[in-house]
Amino acid sequence: MTVAFLTRKRRRAVVAIGAVSAGLLVLSACDKPTPLATVTVGTESVNSEAACYNDGDPIKESQIPACLNKKAEKSISVESDDKIRFGVDPEIAENGWTIFLGGQQAEPEPYKKTYRTIPASAFFSSQSGESTNKTQVTIVENTGKTVTGIWHFELKKKS
Repeated sequence: MTVAFLTRKRRRAVVAIGAVSAGLLVLSACDKPTPLATVTVGTESVNSEAACYNDGDPIKESQIPACLNKKAEKSISVESDDKIRFGVDPEIAENGWTIFLGGQQAEPEPYKKTYRTIPASAFFSSQSGESTNKTQVTIVENTGKTVTGIWHFELKKKS
C-alpha cells in the first residue's frame, strides 16, 4: 500500500513539473504586448497596440516614414461638436507623445500626461481649409529627439 502511494505522489510531481515547464515554454514564445493608446468619443472607445514599436527603444529613422504612413486599423465616428479624448499608457506619457494628422506633426512639443481632450472640429478641416469626412490621427511616442512608438486611428465624421 505504501509503494502505490509513493508512486502516485511521484506521478503527481512529474505531472506538475511537466505542466509548469509547458506553461513557461508557452509564455516564452509570446511577445510582450505593446502599450495601448485609446480614443474615446462619448461612450464609445477604441484602443490599439502600436503599429510600430521597438520595446521602448527608438525606432530606426529609416522606418519612421513607412510607420507614419500605415493605414489606421481602428476607427471611431464623431460629430463635429464632440470632444475627443486621447489616452495613453503611463510609460508612453513618461517619454511624451505628440499627435500627427495625415502623417504630419500637429504639435510642436511632446505632451507628458496620460490623458487629454481635443474638440472634434479641430480634426476636420484640411490644410486648404476645406472640410473633410475622415482623417487619420496618429499618436507618436517621442522624447523630442527619438520616436519610440506609433499608434493610428481614423476619425470618421458622422453624416
